[in-house]
Amino acid sequence: MPEIRLEHVTKRWGKFYAVDDLDLVIENNSFVTLLGPSGCGKTTTLRMIAGLETPTSGRITIGDQVVFDSSLGINVPANKRKVGFLFQNYALWPNMTVYENISFGLSNIKEPLPKTDFEAKNAARLAEILQNPAEVVKILEDCRDKTGKIDEKKAYIKLIDAFTISLYTAKKLYAYHLEQGKDVSGEITALQSKADGAKKAQGLNDEFQAVQNGQVVMETRKLTREEIDLSVRRVSRIVKIGMFMDRYPAELSGGQQQRVAIARTLAPEPSVLFMDEPLSNLDAKLRLEMRYELQRLHVETGSTFVYVTHDQMEAMTLATQICLINNGVLQQYDAPLTVYNRPNNLFVADFVGNPSINFVEAKGKQQPDGSVALTLFGRHAAVFRPAQPLDLPGWMKDRDARQAAAAEEHKKKSAEKGFVEKTNKDETFRYHIPKVEEDDFSLQEDPVLTDEDLVLGIRPEFIDITDSGALEGEIYGAMPTGMESTIKVRIDDFLLTGVVFGSTLFKIGEKIRVDFSGSNIMLFDRRSGKCIAFGSLEYRR
Repeated sequence: MPEIRLEHVTKRWGKFYAVDDLDLVIENNSFVTLLGPSGCGKTTTLRMIAGLETPTSGRITIGDQVVFDSSLGINVPANKRKVGFLFQNYALWPNMTVYENISFGLSNIKEPLPKTDFEAKNAARLAEILQNPAEVVKILEDCRDKTGKIDEKKAYIKLIDAFTISLYTAKKLYAYHLEQGKDVSGEITALQSKADGAKKAQGLNDEFQAVQNGQVVMETRKLTREEIDLSVRRVSRIVKIGMFMDRYPAELSGGQQQRVAIARTLAPEPSVLFMDEPLSNLDAKLRLEMRYELQRLHVETGSTFVYVTHDQMEAMTLATQICLINNGVLQQYDAPLTVYNRPNNLFVADFVGNPSINFVEAKGKQQPDGSVALTLFGRHAAVFRPAQPLDLPGWMKDRDARQAAAAEEHKKKSAEKGFVEKTNKDETFRYHIPKVEEDDFSLQEDPVLTDEDLVLGIRPEFIDITDSGALEGEIYGAMPTGMESTIKVRIDDFLLTGVVFGSTLFKIGEKIRVDFSGSNIMLFDRRSGKCIAFGSLEYRR
């Protein structure tokens, strides 16, 4: 499967930038999720790679083929990119059976294909199978109903799955009635002679493809019904819908219809499979089951999957890499656990994680020993100890230099001919801090921030309830789910979310002691929203 590379890809409508200067490399055989809130540009990105949307500028490469380049005027149409697309709605033809829905696209393919003698190939395959009649008999005996009669439909499916053959070959095999103990040695000899004769007469290779001057002869043609059936049966085995071939979409459940849509997409053997929120129409339990199916499908097909979702749980559980986008701008591109444990900024930390991360505003200054002395919740003293050596004043200086360089670069671009100013401006993410009495942001003026203004990010699992805790708190809310409880803890006028494992019951209003554990507590710069460091937090009594 090919690597996908996006270089400085931009898509805008007027002054609205749906995707803004995106650089991205999707590795071979990876499962990448494009994650972000509604309207962030993830579906637009997917459609540009697939060829369903034309970028305003940039370059897109799939494997060794440049499929779009604005400077060279290259724009390969979607049907030439050899990619599969799975939409949010199943888009199945209601008047066609499952088989017809899957095979519909295959019947329209016309491209250079090896010149093959399928009659001779099938004869050789039948001879090979007939040489072990006991295996065929065992399969047929398993297909007897209560009256002792063989269920033909079930027998065809089992023969297809067992020997990887088409329906037409399965019918020929069944017609020998090996379960009756017939001697087929003569048939085997005739089939082998037919296959060998065709090989010699036409100069065929072991795959029964015509060969000339050591090269397989290619011809522009449509797929034969044998090839179409083999493809349909292959993908139906992968998604486990072999028994539903004669049914219509209305006779299937939502999960089964989604499997049919997946099979139809896989049938032409696309080099890349794109999925745009394919599970959003399913109920919660079925969505979970289909996640497992998609994981298995990715491993079995060895394909590159690119998956659009706004559900961070789907992204965390399915992806090998998460591409998190906001306002058309790439925020982070990393493995799921890296995105969760090492977010680049406040937006990433807030968007990934369920329950959501706790943000705590702080005033802080670095001490001679490298730690950062903090004041939290307006009055509590604490110490943040970075896991790695930290030069906080140096970090702030580098931040200012980067921002100045970005402003200078923007100034240069704005002077270029054809430049269009972005109306959907990029701003520092405005996080939410839950309080007992919520503030109305619309009535507040933007604060004047200094280098001492910081934000702590504390995951719910880092909040410990212990008798020796440094902070006094109160249970404000509790939601037990069996193996764990999600709780809201009130500290002064602030609310923190915690996760407590086990079946402990909490009463609203109960007084508790709280502490913070772990070395992955995050320290953010409030002015830029960037992550500064990771470390541990100690409260001073």
